[in-house]
Amino acid sequence: MNRILVVDDDREVVRLIKAYLEQAGYHVFEAFNGETALHTIRRERPDLILLDLMLPDRDGWEIIRLVRKDPMLAAMPIIVITARITDEDKILGLSLGADDYITKPYNPREVVARVNARLR
Repeated sequence: MNRILVVDDDREVVRLIKAYLEQAGYHVFEAFNGETALHTIRRERPDLILLDLMLPDRDGWEIIRLVRKDPMLAAMPIIVITARITDEDKILGLSLGADDYITKPYNPREVVARVNARLR
């Protein structure tokens, strides 16, 4: 069973995505801030991270940078899910190392489809 970390400071967003991912057969970890996300990434080594960019304490940009710098974590797929919709934000996210970039609002079934595709 693949393990997914969902990181978002909006608990309702996490609850919704978690429900869809669990229904698709994934084991889901949750984090509501950047520090907890980093701790969970290092401890649990999820198969994929769904990451919001605007988080309390450490933002998603910093988490992407730290994951990509760590040789033990660098290959871990990261899909950004964010309300930041400018082309500049998308380009920055992908250039820092995000594997995909989904803007809010989104269809949760599309998120699951993109997770499936990334883990294929």
